[in-house]
Amino acid sequence: MNSLTELEKKINSELNTKINKSEINHNQLYIEIDKEDLIDVTLFLKTDKDIKFRQLIDITVVDYPDQSQRFKLVYLFLSHEFNQRMILSYFVNENEVINSLTSIFPAANWMEREVFDMYGVNFKDHPDLRRILTDYGFKGHPLRKDFPLTGHSEVRYSEDEKKVISEPVKLEQNYRNFDYESPWEGTKYIKKQTEINDKKN
Repeated sequence: MNSLTELEKKINSELNTKINKSEINHNQLYIEIDKEDLIDVTLFLKTDKDIKFRQLIDITVVDYPDQSQRFKLVYLFLSHEFNQRMILSYFVNENEVINSLTSIFPAANWMEREVFDMYGVNFKDHPDLRRILTDYGFKGHPLRKDFPLTGHSEVRYSEDEKKVISEPVKLEQNYRNFDYESPWEGTKYIKKQTEINDKKN
């Protein structure tokens, strides 16, 4: 395809029942689908002789914690032959299991592991779905931002034991009292100082 407009028309005509929305923006084609159509749409994009999106550049997720369909999965494809980029996306619920693209794009292996580790999105038929970025035994998923930022234990690598260990936080005596309040709400020492300043005024 020589132009994005022709590409959009071709995809919509061939996959008209599977494309929910398509638009050209920032010199790229954006298409939205349903999660059930991921494999069929991806196979078409890779194998069709007029399209040839033969490189999967990245897989990422956008988190919308207040929506019923919390996660938007985003796939970035590149056609070297036609020098065109396309972004494919769809929404899923928090605990849904979705199809893996590793059988079509082997490079999806590590990308899907990263999405699983950071967001907790599970992929069906993935050959090795393990954490890839966080420490052993890490609980939660960092980019959901649902884990505590402070606590009474820390994780570090032990030279003596030659492994990652979890141990109580060792703090100086004057730092032993944890303040669990958010800085935006105002921590205790700031509140006290504000009260003192108000009394002076």
